[in-house]
Amino acid sequence: MTSRSIWNAWGVRRLCAGHSTRAARRARTARRTRTALLAVPLLAVVLAGCGIRSTEVPTEFGPAPSRVPCTLSGPDLGTQSSRGILVQVFLLCSSQLVRVDRTVRIAGGTADTDRVRAAQALLDELTENPSDIEKEAGYTTNVREGLTVTGPRPDDPEDALRLSTEPSALTSYTLAQVICTFSVSAAASDDGTVTLGGPGAEPVRRYECTADVRSRPGTETPPSTEVDRS
Repeated sequence: MTSRSIWNAWGVRRLCAGHSTRAARRARTARRTRTALLAVPLLAVVLAGCGIRSTEVPTEFGPAPSRVPCTLSGPDLGTQSSRGILVQVFLLCSSQLVRVDRTVRIAGGTADTDRVRAAQALLDELTENPSDIEKEAGYTTNVREGLTVTGPRPDDPEDALRLSTEPSALTSYTLAQVICTFSVSAAASDDGTVTLGGPGAEPVRRYECTADVRSRPGTETPPSTEVDRS
């Protein structure tokens, strides 16, 4: 065999070897691809067994869904029922004051004719622990048991109420709950303000339940003005 023939034969073997290498590489790639494709349905089965739904696209997960806060289905509306009289009180929810329907009994009178009894019934409702449904929705109260109310003194205005604790000694949350609850009841004055004092000699003041107080009861104190005794 001539040197040219030897050189040509070596070139053919090298070419065939290169072709075989590329073919082997393609075969390995194909096997890896098939393995990956087979793993997808297998992974879906595993996830399904764990109660997880598979997805084909990346998903940005947000916070877990929860019950809508401060949402209640109140009792049937009406001015009066066999259980008592429908009233509204303000409870705390999400750091705000939210109006809630309640039904109360007022001994010896009605909310429309007896301001003091109406005010005491409302205070009693505010000191009650929220119901299970209210707790689920995030409602709380800051009014503590033992808070009572009496009528005006001789030198007070006729619409005045006096608490067993000085209003200035109450927390901002408690005072806001009391003022806003009284303001939408028979305990309020004709203009919707609440004339309130304490057990001491301090004169009563007229308080207002404003939008700022309802939205930020922890930082906004109900605005008030001193009542002139003359």
